[in-house]
Amino acid sequence: MSSISCATSDRPLSALLSQVLVAFTVEFDNEFERRMGEAGYVGARLSLMVWSNLMRFLAEGGLSVRDLAGKALATPEQIKSELGCLERWVFVFLRPDVADARSIPMRPKRLGGRDLRDGWGSGRSIRAEWIVRLTSKGQKAAEIWPPLFSEIERRWETRFGKDVIGRLLESLQALIGRLDIELPQALPASWLPGGSQEYSPPVTRDPVALPLPALLSKALLAFAIEFDRESRASLALSANVLRVLGEQPVRLADIPRLTGGSPEMTDIGWQLKPYVVIEPDPTAKRGKVVRLSPLGVKAQQTYLRLVREIEKRWEDKFGKNEIHRLRESLEEMFNLRNGDQSRMSAGMVPPQGVARAGHQAPALGRRDVGSAARQRMRDVVIQTEAFVRDPANALPHYPLWDMNRGFGP
Repeated sequence: MSSISCATSDRPLSALLSQVLVAFTVEFDNEFERRMGEAGYVGARLSLMVWSNLMRFLAEGGLSVRDLAGKALATPEQIKSELGCLERWVFVFLRPDVADARSIPMRPKRLGGRDLRDGWGSGRSIRAEWIVRLTSKGQKAAEIWPPLFSEIERRWETRFGKDVIGRLLESLQALIGRLDIELPQALPASWLPGGSQEYSPPVTRDPVALPLPALLSKALLAFAIEFDRESRASLALSANVLRVLGEQPVRLADIPRLTGGSPEMTDIGWQLKPYVVIEPDPTAKRGKVVRLSPLGVKAQQTYLRLVREIEKRWEDKFGKNEIHRLRESLEEMFNLRNGDQSRMSAGMVPPQGVARAGHQAPALGRRDVGSAARQRMRDVVIQTEAFVRDPANALPHYPLWDMNRGFGP
């Protein structure tokens, strides 16, 4: 058995789904960024998650915030937060409802000669009745996105073989077709546990074949919902930071490398604090180390147990052979190689002119490249090099969409 096979065979199904989804997303987002740059929008690093869960509903015209949330299967709070970012990055603009006579507080700053409302560029103050429309930049993005799904899938058929991708699609379609809830086409950009949001039963079974990332996302979100209903620590927390920690201290600076996530999304925030103990690094003058608290040890044990239990339940619910075929298809993609290089690695090698290749351009919504942006660009290059070097061990076990990366990994 190869080292890659050993690396994937002990991973839970949720981790395999995550790693393949992130690999597809990285390749897709690189190509989107490259084409947006050619169209004159350099540095437009907006991820496929935003198209799948939000922007595609605006391609045919404006919608109210309320209607957009309904179509996106999201809460108004989630949609407002994402719209604030998209407004700041000039992909959408919002207009108040003409029938709403309530005043809109303004602030003294100006952008392009326009007064800005209080809360501009954030979810704050956005009202459910406001109309959302694409800007010219957003319209160009909406032209570029749709063809990329089939194009990247064709690349994968060439790289991994039509039979491998065909079996994966068939397994995912069979699983998704038997879910008893309607799920969005991409994982939500939210720290909320999957089980905290209620999804309705499917109204109809859509006969249109979904793209591969949508199938992967739906399967992974269904897994996360089941996990989060039984675990105090969500799958997003458990499969990332809590998975790589132990009772022995780990340097905080090492967590992004160990999890495959960005420094911002793997930082010790309020949701992680009950599960960890943070102390000064005894081996260095600066820096801190982190280890699991007793509650964190229990959470980690719950994660290791529950992911296996859910996979077994899925075998009982969807069929043992069907789940085994899904797992085998995902594992096979890591086992296939061209010489010394994993075929999974090949798609994540970034083209010239994108951030993952080291190209520096102002971050979304910025006029120049500041020091913080330069560090983020270095971080994304380091992450990309790790993904390419060792995808089975470097890709995250659950995607964490980073706002600073256009809601990408």
